[in-house]
This record gives sequence, structure tokens and C-alpha cells, in this order.
Amino acid sequence: MAVHAHPDDEAISTGGVLSLAASEGMRTVVVTCTNGEFGDGPGGVKPGEEGHDPVAVAATRKVELEKAVAALGVAHLEMLGYHDSGMVDWEFKSRDDVFANVPDDVAVARLEALFETYRPQVVISYEEAAAYDHPDHVKTARITRLATERSGIPRKRYETAMSAKGWEKLAAILEEQGVEMPFKPTPEWMAKMAESEARITTAVDVSAFLEQKRAAVVAHASQMNQSFVSKLPLTAYEAAFAQEYFIRAYDTTGAAVPETDLFAGLR
Repeated sequence: MAVHAHPDDEAISTGGVLSLAASEGMRTVVVTCTNGEFGDGPGGVKPGEEGHDPVAVAATRKVELEKAVAALGVAHLEMLGYHDSGMVDWEFKSRDDVFANVPDDVAVARLEALFETYRPQVVISYEEAAAYDHPDHVKTARITRLATERSGIPRKRYETAMSAKGWEKLAAILEEQGVEMPFKPTPEWMAKMAESEARITTAVDVSAFLEQKRAAVVAHASQMNQSFVSKLPLTAYEAAFAQEYFIRAYDTTGAAVPETDLFAGLR
């Protein structure tokens, strides 16, 4: 089970392992906590700008999410339906109705109920203190940790990780391809990525599933059409995304680390 904040997160950081697990006959579940209302509108219009309709954006992103999980072979999609909180420096996060302000116990109980339904052995989400500090990602990480601790159902919990070395490799590939970097990371961002990299326990080779992963990313056209990811040729995509990285944050199996398999100790 991969627990994500918004539509498209499932493809970007876990598309490979989801497709790999599905190919091995495992039951795969994606939980998406928010509707993604504060994503881009038509033409890249941003929340608060003229022409941005949060309800219409959410409806579009739901259809895209359904296409993406189908491309990955995911068996079950569960949407919790919470309202997107927006970025950490946007004003929307102060609203009472956004996901970041839902009481933890309420959201945790809903996730625990899904744990009871699907009985996942492995759960994936995020780091609470990751370089990417979107309020919805922080909230998703926290409720996944708490639901794991309280339910006792998952045998292993992983946090997606960004590799500083991988980021530098991607930057070099983009420069070689003449594709502009989406943003220039600050020294603080790079320091946090380096801290995450030092904690990486698990690197999974997903090179055999890059077509599925890329198809899932492209399915989120409203958000990805202008993204550097959609502009990369397949050879560059393979070089940049052939592995997905994780931090094993909870484990009952005693499997040795480093790992190359999320199900080490469970097979």
C-alpha cells in the first residue's frame, strides 16, 4: 500500500515499485489523501488566479489518477477526499477545511480502517522532515506512521527518499538534453537531501517497469505537460529513474540492510 498526498505523487516516487509488485501478483493499493484542488488549472493557471476552478481541477485530477493507477497495474485506488492544503508559503493552509488541519486522530482512523480491509504487509509514504515540506506530504507521512504504530498490521513501513547524488545526476542529464531545471535547490534543500540519502536503506531496480511508470506520469497531463519529466527522451528517463530509493522506518522482519527488495524478510 502506497499512501500519497495528491494525485500524481504515486507515479513520481513509487510508480516503479507498484508496477513491479503488481507484476509479481501482489495486491497493490494506492491511497490518495487529497483531491489536489490546488494543482494547476488549464494553461498552468495557479490557485487564486483568474480562471482557476478548484472543483474542476479536482475532477480532472481524479480522472488522471484513475488512468495512472491503471497504467501501473494497481488493483485498488482509495481516495480519502480531503481538500488540498496548498504549498507551505501559500495562504490556503490556514483554512479549517484543508487536509493539513484535519485532526490527526480522524485521518489516522480512516487509514487504519483501510489497513484492516487490505492487510498490507508493506506500506510506503514519506519522511515527515523531508526536504519537500508540503503540508499535505508532512500530514500524510505522520498519519501513515501513526496508523502503522496503532494498528500493528504492516510488517514494514518505508519512506520515499530523494538521493542528492541522484538529483545531481538528473541535473546533468537535463543540462545535456537542453531541458531547464524545474527549480534551483537551495543549500538547505541539498543539505536535507544529503541527510535523507545517508538514511537510505533500500534501492529497488525498476528499470523493467519504466514504460509503465512513464505512462502513469504522463497520464497526469494537467500537471505534467509542462514538466521536465514529460520532456525527457526515454534514454534520459531510464538513466534518471531506473531506481527508486526508500528509508526503512519500521520493520518486524529483521531483514538485513541495505536491501534491494521491499519484501525482503517476507518472501
